[in-house]
Amino acid sequence: MGSERDRGQGQEPGREPEPGRDPEPESGPAGEPPPHPVPDAAAYLFGRWSIERSVCDLRTGAEGSFRGTADFRPDPAGEGLLHIEEGRLRWGAAVHPASRTLRLRPRPDGTAEIRFADGRPFHDLDLRTGRWRAVHPCAEDRYEGTFTVTGADTWHLEWRVGGPAKDQLLRSAYRRLT
Repeated sequence: MGSERDRGQGQEPGREPEPGRDPEPESGPAGEPPPHPVPDAAAYLFGRWSIERSVCDLRTGAEGSFRGTADFRPDPAGEGLLHIEEGRLRWGAAVHPASRTLRLRPRPDGTAEIRFADGRPFHDLDLRTGRWRAVHPCAEDRYEGTFTVTGADTWHLEWRVGGPAKDQLLRSAYRRLT
């Protein structure tokens, strides 16, 4: 997991950046607004969001989508928030219900630790600049996530998953529900 110690350390030439703040300029890619700084990740995420996600298998070209909701609510098991996603995954002609649960543990500095539902570590989250990169090794796979807050009620998440049997790109847009 990326941590406070990882931030600000120089990179060797040709070496992949460590998890943390994205080294890109403060403005977003062409056509996208610049990142929207968030001083407190848990306070920002609290509530209900709609999700639209595209899923692409880069090896086979197969594509799918997920539409649903993300609910960030108090975790009855302890301090922090439960992040519960529920919706429908369309893969080819098949449509299936899909869900996942994560735990968000806030820190006093406005950052957070994200864990799987069973308590295993997933990644850190620091939205104070409006953009964050996370890396999660999972067996032989590697998950690289980029979080970008684009406004008070919108954020995007992109996961690139690589490994011996996987080459996937997942792009999600979250919009706050009122």
